[in-house]
Amino acid sequence: MYPKTFKKLIDHFASLPSVGPKMAERLVIYLFKQNSEKIQDFAQTLGELKTNLKYCKKCFNISEGEICSICSDPSRDQKTVCVVEEPLDIFAIEKTRKFNGLYHVLGGVIEPVSSNDKLKISELETRVKNDGISEVILATNPTTEGDATALYVARALKPYQANVTRLARGLSTGGDIEYADELTLGSAILNRK
Repeated sequence: MYPKTFKKLIDHFASLPSVGPKMAERLVIYLFKQNSEKIQDFAQTLGELKTNLKYCKKCFNISEGEICSICSDPSRDQKTVCVVEEPLDIFAIEKTRKFNGLYHVLGGVIEPVSSNDKLKISELETRVKNDGISEVILATNPTTEGDATALYVARALKPYQANVTRLARGLSTGGDIEYADELTLGSAILNRK
């Protein structure tokens, strides 16, 4: 039905997270309608993805150099580290403009059935031990895996002098108490100020 190149591009796009076959078709059609210069620029940028970007050697954020722009910024609080699951979490926190410390990307969460060797927990311990970190904020997602990871990391950091905190949970601004689920409402009561 589809030309071979068209089908191959659909398959590539459909293999991306949150992109189904219909969305993949729309993306390929959109790209097909663009002028050659735009397609060349897109292809070149995509080709440079693995050569120009790497993980920061200090925090494991996405970076264009050995050390990311956040870790190399001397105006940031060097004694506070916010621990997140993935680099996208950093982008979300940075948009708030409420945190001025450093980050540490774990690279996922603890999973009960798989090896957790890839997580950057020992690297976090080394940073806390060697860099004089005074506070570690655990900003994992409020899921079973995220909570288990936060608990594991908190226990791993117990021997060090850092104050370990967790992001608050509870009702969202503008929400109605009567529509809140039990977990959210219970968390709001426990984490009240």
